Amino acid sequence: MPLTVRLKLSALMFLQYFVWGAWSVTMGTWLGQTLGFSGEQIGLAAGTTALAAMISPFFVGMIADRFLATEKILAALHLIGGVILFFASTMTVFGPFYVVLLAYALCYMPTLALSNSLSFHQMKDPAREFPAIRVLGTIGWIAAGLSVGTLGLEASAMPMRLAATASVALGLFCLALPHTPPTRSRRSSMADVLGLEALGLLRERSFAIFVLGSFLICIPLQFYYAFANPFLNEIQVTNAAGKMTLGQMSEIVFMLVMPLFFRRLGVKNMLLVGMAAWTARYLLFAYGDNGPLVWMLYAGILLHGICYDFFFVTGQIYVDQKAPPDLRAAAQGLIAFVTLGLGMFIGSWVSGRVVDAFALPGGGHAWEQIWLIPAASAGVVLVLFALFFRSGNEAEV
Repeated sequence: MPLTVRLKLSALMFLQYFVWGAWSVTMGTWLGQTLGFSGEQIGLAAGTTALAAMISPFFVGMIADRFLATEKILAALHLIGGVILFFASTMTVFGPFYVVLLAYALCYMPTLALSNSLSFHQMKDPAREFPAIRVLGTIGWIAAGLSVGTLGLEASAMPMRLAATASVALGLFCLALPHTPPTRSRRSSMADVLGLEALGLLRERSFAIFVLGSFLICIPLQFYYAFANPFLNEIQVTNAAGKMTLGQMSEIVFMLVMPLFFRRLGVKNMLLVGMAAWTARYLLFAYGDNGPLVWMLYAGILLHGICYDFFFVTGQIYVDQKAPPDLRAAAQGLIAFVTLGLGMFIGSWVSGRVVDAFALPGGGHAWEQIWLIPAASAGVVLVLFALFFRSGNEAEV
């Protein structure tokens, strides 16, 4: 791959995830502390990306890969999305805000798959070349968190406006990306687009349990994504957004050492470790504080590398292993729909209701009781998964 192309793809990944990291992490703090939205409303707002993840395959599968060059679609989506996101940052009433934020999410979420497909199109050996480029996305997320936290913008609309500005800049930059013509995908039916042909894999008991377990574990997972930053700010942890980027830093480390763990643990144990890490994270949050036990909060954040890599990345590898070659794309689409879409969307609503249930009359929340609920939920899924899941032939990396 030419150096200029590599640099452009790296910049694409950096900005792609800078935009997402700039607004999504601290949105709950702004909505709760400044606008006075309820926990359920904050959870629903966080769930817009999950809802969009369920809808966006229609766009990507039936339009993007058939009629327009990928870089032009990316440019249009980021430019339009930037304008919509800025408009959302000016709103103070939940109903209109939710509708506008959902419109933005519908613009943004398809770009995740499109940026990947554009990158793959430029590579001769994606398995070798893509990780070094994709890691710039994680660095972009870290840069966004450090910027927002260091500048003390967490309880304001400024992170959303920063993301909107970056989105417009990214849209203009996409016009300079390598030309990537439509692929004229063979997928033509609605069932193909949704990955429904992969439903046949559910006839295998182990795969069905994996899908069910993945769906169930994603419900308590959304507690972290929607409410970790509001929690840290409420207990007065300084520069919470910046400190939360330690999770992305650990993600990079664990991604690099995953092959070693795969050889030693195998698929099932990797998934179990990932689920156990989520349970441990919530317990650390429940019993940690911003005093002598602040180390527990840092430990919970640093567990993100295990939480994400050992569960999501291992799951993607397992799906690739179990599905026949002609169904791998459909199977990955199915598991993304179930986890990042349906599971996270339900988790957004549930987490918001739980946070509201433990709101204190004088202000604030009973966070210990709140965090124990997703800890217990993740623990139950962990036990059931350990008892019933059989991975069969272990993946090798």
